[in-house]
Amino acid sequence: MNIKVLGGGCKCCETILASVKEAVAAKKIDAEIEYITDMEKIMEFGVMSTPALMIDGKIVSAGRTLKAKEIEKLL
Repeated sequence: MNIKVLGGGCKCCETILASVKEAVAAKKIDAEIEYITDMEKIMEFGVMSTPALMIDGKIVSAGRTLKAKEIEKLL
């Protein structure tokens, strides 16, 4: 599984990154987690609102800071 956290490096983005790591550990999933802060690259994915969460190439959340339990449901 490939998970990308897309954001500008703000506190909300850091929070969702930590929540992703927590959710992956809780579900015992083998996942590659990437944190992308390059705004040009983020825009290439079609994301206009950050933080955003992409799982296996699909944007599953944008503009919201999800908690670990919410992310677990998306995994």
